[in-house]
Amino acid sequence: MKRKLLRSLGVVLSCGIALASLASCGKTKTPKKEGYNILWADEFNSKKLNENIWRREEREKGWTNNELQAYTKDERNGFVRNGKFVIKAYEDYVGSSTDKDGDTSTYSSCKLRNTQDKAFMYGRIEVSAKTPSGYGLWPAIWMMPKDEDVYGQWPKCGEIDIMEVLGDNVKKAYGTVHYGEPHAEEQGTYELGGSDTFANGFHTYAVEWEPGKIEWFIDGESYLVVNDWFTAVEGEDDKPYPAPFNQEFCIQINLAIGGDWPGNPTPNSGYIKNAEFEIDYVRVYQKDSYDTNVKKPAKTYRDPFEDGNYCKSFNDPLIRKSSEVGWYFYTAAQGNADYELLDGGICKIVTTAAGVEDYSVQIYHTQMPFKKGKTYSIEFEIWADEVRAINEICIDGGDQAGWKRYWSLSDGPNGTAPGITLTTEAHKKYTYTFTMNEKSNNVARFEFNMGHADSTATIYISNVVVKEVTAA
Repeated sequence: MKRKLLRSLGVVLSCGIALASLASCGKTKTPKKEGYNILWADEFNSKKLNENIWRREEREKGWTNNELQAYTKDERNGFVRNGKFVIKAYEDYVGSSTDKDGDTSTYSSCKLRNTQDKAFMYGRIEVSAKTPSGYGLWPAIWMMPKDEDVYGQWPKCGEIDIMEVLGDNVKKAYGTVHYGEPHAEEQGTYELGGSDTFANGFHTYAVEWEPGKIEWFIDGESYLVVNDWFTAVEGEDDKPYPAPFNQEFCIQINLAIGGDWPGNPTPNSGYIKNAEFEIDYVRVYQKDSYDTNVKKPAKTYRDPFEDGNYCKSFNDPLIRKSSEVGWYFYTAAQGNADYELLDGGICKIVTTAAGVEDYSVQIYHTQMPFKKGKTYSIEFEIWADEVRAINEICIDGGDQAGWKRYWSLSDGPNGTAPGITLTTEAHKKYTYTFTMNEKSNNVARFEFNMGHADSTATIYISNVVVKEVTAA
């Protein structure tokens, strides 16, 4: 059965208020896209924000994620300039006194949400944007339901994050989908090569949202496809698939300051004054119709490599997109490090800042398939330039399972299991067994978490082997 979706294309002939999808007075015309119709678009041609498309949301400081900014309707925080919408944050108060939360700085910023009559279900969303750079800056382009009570409040209602870039690493962008109760998510990352960053030029972020499938693109390159999700009230049966992503959503654009994920900037940080999140255009396309007769896909579990190992060797290059199969290097939360692949299948990790979280410096193997009841052997070689702790080596559920730990070795301040202290003995080997007692997971991860440690001594990892040894 196919469901016909109606398109709303308002046509206004007045030059001063023409929709961005029209070419008038020499202004930008929204391009057509093969296989799609233009549902609505904003090229930001006018001198003021088009309030037929957008509304500014006001939110108090700490509204979500312990962020520091208040979202205002003040035009200094969000304005049109030279065909682009600019979101600018301000550090509004710094002094010896403190506010009611005990902070010496209060920030203001802007958050846009499209109007209710521009909400839509299914389509291709394209946004061209240039992000700011600086620790604690958190620009985002994302989508929430028009009515968050259809399936229940977040995360049951669902959320589609088209783009997030953390200001302390402007080479990496994130695409994420949130859903379910208990909360689950799936996340992909895209990292630019060379000297290019998301802060030194405009890049195009896109999502193609269809019944039973959501796909993320950056500059036309796909880096994440999600087709398996759920929603439910905990303890009850799941709602019929593809809930919750079968309802109308709205686009949101904002610049957050600080919070749980990026961390808080230091007061009086000079880069805040110059930080701008620029949006060149927002375009929403839609097909004539969509096939809504979709079924939730059965989980598939990848086979091991020819030698029976589920992990790739470090003789292979590390992957750039976390949706691929292989080793992926990650830094966040004030962690600063880099890696080098040495002859003999050795990965060398050089850390200059340990960061504030175990995952501040991390290397992990993606898409590890673990089935309930099966037992696996785990082997790896790891050593360091000097004796040092490593906070956690683990197998976890990944973003789809809330990073639940299935197996863990910890030897840091947050450790709860017997762990290891790295020595300088080259190729020192460690061997363990692990039985999967949780629900089967086809996208689990094998992680080495090297952040949040007292030492930044260089670490070497080699010959990581995970094999199945008994059947379920």
